[in-house]
Amino acid sequence: MDVRLKTEQMERKVLSKYATLSSQTKGRTIKEDKCEIRTDFQRDRDRIIHSKAFRRLKHKTQVFIAPEGDHYRTRLTHTLEVSQISRTISRALGLNEDLTEAIALGHDLGHTPFGHTGENVLNTLHSNGFRHNEQSLRVVDFLEHNEKRQGLNLTYEVRNGIYCHTGEQDSESLEGIVVRYADRIAYINHDIDDAIRANVISIEDIPKECVQVLGKSHGERINTMILDIIRNSAGKKWVSMSKCISKYTNELRKFMFDKVYLDNHAKSEEKKAEYIIEELYKYYLKNPDNLPYEHKKIYKDKSFSKEDMVCDYIAGMTDRYAINLFYNIFIPKPWKKY
Repeated sequence: MDVRLKTEQMERKVLSKYATLSSQTKGRTIKEDKCEIRTDFQRDRDRIIHSKAFRRLKHKTQVFIAPEGDHYRTRLTHTLEVSQISRTISRALGLNEDLTEAIALGHDLGHTPFGHTGENVLNTLHSNGFRHNEQSLRVVDFLEHNEKRQGLNLTYEVRNGIYCHTGEQDSESLEGIVVRYADRIAYINHDIDDAIRANVISIEDIPKECVQVLGKSHGERINTMILDIIRNSAGKKWVSMSKCISKYTNELRKFMFDKVYLDNHAKSEEKKAEYIIEELYKYYLKNPDNLPYEHKKIYKDKSFSKEDMVCDYIAGMTDRYAINLFYNIFIPKPWKKY
């Protein structure tokens, strides 16, 4: 018996009856031979970690654009925190930790430079709109490619979890729902931490009732939320928070929107970021031949519009790449005598 079969057998014995078994995956779009060592969900996790889109997350904004301190979160550190929280909940509930991890690591691959600012600009500019969860799915289905295949050819369950980590549609798996909760737990709490570090808010500004119920420190709040989900969901065929903890988690999220996410002082550099993305978008629509060859060769047929090509290119940029590209295209270079 190979290692993968042993792992699949162990899943059937150990995991909850509500868990998603790797041996019962709905499969991949393009059928592949099974790996002797890894389950399909483990294989998906590895493909995501080794992708170029995953590496670029380290230079993409989480909340604060181009922060000077070393300890502010990036989109990559956010992803790792979501993965850690997701795995803790999934393991406690007897769910498939490998599936949970794969979804968590892939959920933000489609995020733009400059965080949600970039997403909002592209949503305005593109005729079909832009949503980062849809773009994350587009990344793993199409934009990531190598000499063997177009896209990562992930399993249905991982793709569904990535797409449904935000928005109105819930994931079909409990593992995907766990990631959806973990995403919110992670960003609310680490954004509070970063906002305090940036002197945008102080610990005294956090609503007193939220502090009393959820905890004062970063770790206390995360622990409260995780424990609540586990206690409220153990042995059940759904995953959810209790009404009480859900209420104060939502109040904390509303506080962050009012004081940080939409605050003029905290987001003072956003207009510049919006301008950079808008100008790059308009430039490449007028000059599509100037798109890099490596990007253009992805589009092998004519079913993709020029607008799609430009949007995909800009959405994949890191913050610093977008800034440097804008500088090289639009800022005059000093004249030199040759």
